[in-house]
Amino acid sequence: MRLTRRDFVRTTVAALAGTAAAGLATTGAQAAPTGWTGAPQSWMGLLPDSTSLLRLTIPGTHDSGCTNPANGTEWSHTQNWSIPEQFGHGIRFLDMRCNGLQDHMSDSFGIYHSSAYQGLTFDDVLNDSRDFLNRNPGETIVMRVKKENGTTNDVGADFERIFNGYLDAKGYRSLFWIGNRIPTLGEARGRIVLIAQFANGLPALQWPGGDNGIFTSDRFYLQDRYKANGLMGLDSGSGSGSASGSSGTGSSGGDKYSYIRDCFDRAATDTNNSLMYINFTSYSDNAWPKDNAAAILPKVEGYLTQHRAQAGHFGIVPMDFPDRYPNVLNLLLEKNFL
Repeated sequence: MRLTRRDFVRTTVAALAGTAAAGLATTGAQAAPTGWTGAPQSWMGLLPDSTSLLRLTIPGTHDSGCTNPANGTEWSHTQNWSIPEQFGHGIRFLDMRCNGLQDHMSDSFGIYHSSAYQGLTFDDVLNDSRDFLNRNPGETIVMRVKKENGTTNDVGADFERIFNGYLDAKGYRSLFWIGNRIPTLGEARGRIVLIAQFANGLPALQWPGGDNGIFTSDRFYLQDRYKANGLMGLDSGSGSGSASGSSGTGSSGGDKYSYIRDCFDRAATDTNNSLMYINFTSYSDNAWPKDNAAAILPKVEGYLTQHRAQAGHFGIVPMDFPDRYPNVLNLLLEKNFL
């Protein structure tokens, strides 16, 4: 019996979900599940060059480099997968929070979550990205580069100069796609699309201003409601809060899901959108990120399952701990093939 395109995709995603749940390592090549002609590390390669990134659903991670609770306790722990593992499972948006690297303050960045250094350098991130893109030249990575305040290693107004040093003195310029518009896949394959959140004069996409809510610019529609009024944990969104409150033993998720749902609804019905939707699922309500994810991502899975047959695109969806919720990740990937 000949499978329809939709049947093919559903067979594909079901197989992929099984491999993810089994904890398949993805830093190298993967065994191909039955009915799947690609793999999560190369899903963009199946799409036409003419496809705009505006017409995609792009799974991402929030505070992408925060993988070890020893670097700031569970308050700053947002991911279990390393950067290469994230790429291998289909993640294509990275949220990188940078500031000065101790003993290399004049020319290098470390990765931070608020004040907590994450034992990872920006050089590490770029090298992992380049290695992945060299192996998978049909893919692209969208990267927010943010100047993370609150650290004692603050480089201040030198941030742009140091970033430019990465482009030129360190030789990473060819790795980036830099422009003030959303490119097509054909234009961006093999490169990192930069979204800058620091004072700069680059001809680059600029992160929309604002904190803890919904914000728009000439390029983006951003949902980053990361805490309710009067609640503050270590930063889960664009802000830079401080650790306080509960012991991280549970979460209600507050009103976060309603913001996620409304952004999904808006993006899915805006089929000819000129703005890139960014819909953060991360939240801080005086519970650890893993507890907030446990409260919110099952609801997100329910939404995606309910709307599974609906063609459309959701834009960029940054998450905490996608490894714990493989169905969410796979349902997002599926949207690109309906």
